[in-house]
Amino acid sequence: MTALFSGANPASAGGDPSPDTTPLIPQARTATARVSRRNGQRQWGKVGQWTVPAGLQPTVLRDELIELGDAFRAYQVGRPDLSVLATLLERRARAFNSWADVTGDDALRQESQRAQKAAQETHRQGAGPRALAGTADAAGAVAVDGPVVERLLTAGQAAHARDVLDYAAAHAPGPQPEVRLAVLLLALRAARAGAGNVNGQDLAGWLGGDAAQVLDQMVDTDWLRLPGTVQEVMASRPEDPAALTVPSLLPDQPRLLGFGKATRSKISGWAQKVVGDRKMRKKKAGVQTKLLALYTAAHTRPDGHLGRDQGSGLGLAQAAAFCALPEDGIAEHVDVLVAADWLTDATARDGRLPGRLTERVLPLGGLL
Repeated sequence: MTALFSGANPASAGGDPSPDTTPLIPQARTATARVSRRNGQRQWGKVGQWTVPAGLQPTVLRDELIELGDAFRAYQVGRPDLSVLATLLERRARAFNSWADVTGDDALRQESQRAQKAAQETHRQGAGPRALAGTADAAGAVAVDGPVVERLLTAGQAAHARDVLDYAAAHAPGPQPEVRLAVLLLALRAARAGAGNVNGQDLAGWLGGDAAQVLDQMVDTDWLRLPGTVQEVMASRPEDPAALTVPSLLPDQPRLLGFGKATRSKISGWAQKVVGDRKMRKKKAGVQTKLLALYTAAHTRPDGHLGRDQGSGLGLAQAAAFCALPEDGIAEHVDVLVAADWLTDATARDGRLPGRLTERVLPLGGLL
């Protein structure tokens, strides 16, 4: 079977229509455009943070991925249209699935699955009143009750951010909330190459007086490797940071966090803004409150409400477990977030945590 990734009529490319040449993905592209690429133009490209290699075969797949990247970029500078976005996401899901078939890369398969889920959600949002519910375009701009909110993360990047939260919960080398927060933030420094930089000011801001003890524990369990002593790392300055290595994230290990360099930087910046929020600092928010802030920000709909379904909120047990809290211990941390103007209408009750992000922090919302 010859897979055609675009073009509603195979005959338009010079062939006869037949069951064996049914297009897998709609959207017409001229035969001239295909030929020109194969003659040396646009032999590689980017789809989001993924680079399409020049040698990718079959050529029709490479061409589709290059054109798909162009289509997403064109959509981002045009007028938001959920039907167009849903179609692009469906194309992305099919193309990445084919790319995964060719290369055997599980990260591409996961990206395909995320795109398919995003397409389904975009279709669902398009069926309701857009201005009231709030909808996200591919660039992360969201309309909520009319005005546009510029998001720090796109919907795809927010999905990767939730992957990082899951990774921290599963791979922290200890049950303490301080260890979990450190794993989350340090993994973001080292996500691409297994190595990154950190300084003592960062660590003290994240973990307070527990920073050195947490680093000792992470080094002892070999989750983290440092070029010198923990004391030297704690004394390092922003202008001369210390190197760190996370062995499980090195390139020769199975890829646990499947995203590109730019996405890593965006998610890391997002996490830093959440953890370093000035009003939480004024309320002297502890590590578990910071974890709850990360969890709530990552699990909001475009209108800022917590949880995937209207009015349902978050599962209290899941939120508490991520924060290393008993379920009946989460309420006091919810109260701190309300006092810090992070959450509003939030009350932990009956196994659920309803509420929404305040207007102040809505740009940090995760776009479920």
